[in-house]
Amino acid sequence: MTPAEEFEELRPLLFSIAYRILGSVSEAEDAVQETWLRYEAVVDRPASAKAYLSAVVTRLSIDVLRSARARREEYVGAWFPEPLLSDPYDDPERSAELADSVSMAALLLLERLSPLERAVFVLREVFGFTFGDIATAVGRSEVACRQLAVRARRHMDAGRPRFEADRHEHEELAERFFDAFREGDVDALRELLAADVQMVGDGGGKAPLWSKGGAFGFDKVAAMLIAFAPPFLFIGGTVEAREINGQPGAIFRDRDGKVFSAWVLDILEGRIQAIRTVLNPDKLGHVGPVADAWAAVRAARNTHGFPVDADPTQP
Repeated sequence: MTPAEEFEELRPLLFSIAYRILGSVSEAEDAVQETWLRYEAVVDRPASAKAYLSAVVTRLSIDVLRSARARREEYVGAWFPEPLLSDPYDDPERSAELADSVSMAALLLLERLSPLERAVFVLREVFGFTFGDIATAVGRSEVACRQLAVRARRHMDAGRPRFEADRHEHEELAERFFDAFREGDVDALRELLAADVQMVGDGGGKAPLWSKGGAFGFDKVAAMLIAFAPPFLFIGGTVEAREINGQPGAIFRDRDGKVFSAWVLDILEGRIQAIRTVLNPDKLGHVGPVADAWAAVRAARNTHGFPVDADPTQP
C-alpha cells in the first residue's frame, strides 16, 4: 500500500479525532491536510501509519486549540461547535461512544477541559487508543496521560447529560416539532417542549438573533418559534430535517437553497430540552452556500413587522 493509500484509508479517523478536539469542521480539515503534507515528506515510513498519523493530527489540533481558546473567550454571544452533518469514521464496536462524543452537549463539555485533557479524553475514551500511543501523541509520560484521563473523565461525567439511544423515537419527535413549527401550531409545540426548555443561538455577532440572551421556558420558546415561522416561510424559507452531530435537527434554507442556520435538538424523556441554533455564517460554509440572513430579516420585517435583534416575545 502506498503512503497516499494508507493516508486515505485513515483520513476518516484523523478527521474525527481533529473535529472532536477542535469542534470545527474547517479547522479539522486543515489539520488533516497538514498531517498529509508532513506524512508525504517523511523519508522513513513509520512502523504504524495509524499511530504516526494520529499522533501528528492530535499535536496539530492541540496547537490550533490553544490559539482558538483565546479567540473563543472574546467571541460575541454563545459559542457552539460547527455543525457536523456526517461523521466519516465508523466503528461498530464503539458506535455508542462515537455518537455520544460528537453531540453538541458533549462537545460543549469538552470545551471546559484543557487542550491536553481534551486530546487525551478523545483518544482514550472515544477511540480506545492505548496510553502508550497517547503518550507519544501528546508528548507526555504514560503516567501523566493516565492522570489527565482521570481528570477529564471526572469533569465529563459530572456535566454529562443523560443519554438516550432511541434514535427512531427522537426522529419522530423532531418531525412532529418541525411540522408544528411550519404550521404555527402553538399547542403542539407546547406539548413537545420541556418546561425548562432553552433556545439559544450562536451568531458570533455576524448574524441576526431573535433574542440575544436566548429564550427559556416553553412559553417564551413557543412564542419565539410562532413569531419566527410566518415571516420565514413567507420569504420562501424551507426546513430540511437532518441528523446533525448525531442528533435530530434541521438545516434552514432560503428560497434559493442557501443556508440560513442549523438547528440541533436535545431530547430527553419525550421532550425537547434545548434548541441550539448555529447562525454564524463562518460556521456554515461547509454545509453549502450561505444566505444573507440580514437581508432576509429585513424582508421579513418589511412584510411582517419582524424586528431585527429583538425578542419577538416582547411587545
